Amino acid sequence: MVEHHSLRIKIRLHHRACVGFMSAAMAACLSMPVHAQSTTFSGTAALSSELVDRGQAITGNTPILQGAASWTSAAGWSLGLSGSTEVRSPGRIVEALAQASRYWSLSSDWQMQANLLYYRYPGESRSRAYDRAETGVNWTYRDVLTFGMSAIYVIGARDHQPRGAADLGFHWPLAWHLSLSAGAGVAQPLIAPYTPYGHGHVNNYDYDRAGLHGYGHAGLLWSRGPWSIELDRIMADPGTQRQWATLGASPWVATISRSF
Repeated sequence: MVEHHSLRIKIRLHHRACVGFMSAAMAACLSMPVHAQSTTFSGTAALSSELVDRGQAITGNTPILQGAASWTSAAGWSLGLSGSTEVRSPGRIVEALAQASRYWSLSSDWQMQANLLYYRYPGESRSRAYDRAETGVNWTYRDVLTFGMSAIYVIGARDHQPRGAADLGFHWPLAWHLSLSAGAGVAQPLIAPYTPYGHGHVNNYDYDRAGLHGYGHAGLLWSRGPWSIELDRIMADPGTQRQWATLGASPWVATISRSF
């Protein structure tokens, strides 16, 4: 996130601890400092095995086709759009994301980014419960350690009170174009824990927000030129893992991408 690689989108699951390709790719791109003297356009196309957002499975274990595009100015402003669709249902968008961010260099080692994001899940009612607006601040030490805090407004929630989240990410380059990626986070849940229909299934988001859920990932990334391949093991608390089983999601997420 610190090194300027012609402002291409780097497909790396960063401080969000595996939010799925689209939000991760957009945030990774938009958080890079700008050394160019003019505005820059960039994009990424990718294929992932499923879509995950803060440990929550948005889709089951099914191929997801994704695309992202961004505009970045020399002054540190960035705007981006992204979308995801199931390969088996190419006409149905399962996630859309719009993002605006501003970057500051605090020193030769530290960077700061403020961002505003809008998430839209046009799928079934369960996934639409994740529709939200989110604002946050991230601090990055070199290209190694990132810490972020977010305030989340859930669209359609009854209480209209923000949720909170904190995320920590780690990235370490290895030999042969490989990198180690890991992250962990904690957040107030956006929706109530899943229960089967007829046993208190909640679709109006009316529940106690005091509980927290934890999530994380550990993985290996290979990147050379515009191409990247990543494999991640997703971790979450038992309640979230039960949600994976309901959707048929896997704790392993694989992604191949190309930046332009």
